[in-house]
Amino acid sequence: MDYSLAALKLLCVQLKLVRQTHTQSAMTLGGILFQRAWLQGILVSSPSVASDGRFLLDDGSGIVELSLSGDFGNRQWKTGAYVMVVGGYHLRAGDLPVIKVHKMVDLSLFPDREAMWYLEVVEAYKLFYQPLLEE
Repeated sequence: MDYSLAALKLLCVQLKLVRQTHTQSAMTLGGILFQRAWLQGILVSSPSVASDGRFLLDDGSGIVELSLSGDFGNRQWKTGAYVMVVGGYHLRAGDLPVIKVHKMVDLSLFPDREAMWYLEVVEAYKLFYQPLLEE
């Protein structure tokens, strides 16, 4: 993992615009290289309740699968929890995109976080991503 590349603040719908680079180790969103995505949303499925044993995150714009291992996989994550995740983004043909989580925080105790998240993503897009996309 190249930690010199930023973890982009994104909505799930924006992941549809991501393309694999020729190096296979990085992705590009309109020319912006990244490996990690930063998302926030509601856990709509977890292995304890899902028949397929998958963690699914819904941010209101789409759904992404979360791949948890180590300490994250051992915790009891509750369906309906509002969480922040950062992790490596991986494209998959014919299936949901997947985030290999290396940071996950339950933000359910902070009810304003969801509304603030959309503003943060818009601000990051306007300040950092949009100028690069217009070049």
